[in-house]
Amino acid sequence: MYSNSNFIVFLLVRTLNVYSYIILARVIMSWIIQDPYNKFYQFLYRITEPVLAPIRNILPSMGLDLSPIIVFLAIDILSRFLLSI
Repeated sequence: MYSNSNFIVFLLVRTLNVYSYIILARVIMSWIIQDPYNKFYQFLYRITEPVLAPIRNILPSMGLDLSPIIVFLAIDILSRFLLSI
């Protein structure tokens, strides 16, 4: 039973890690690709926007979108917490 819980924690941490890379890809694509109709960019947008939008609504409006940084920090804290269990 203990090894099953380790596997679940490992799977959750890996999923969070992959999601961070997806967010990073979206950030980089937003700097490089200016075509919002690009299929890959639309895929990244659909995957990440449900997490980024609520944070963007909480943060005050400014010239720089800090929501990916907040999500990176939250993922890091959650991953560290899961690994400490």
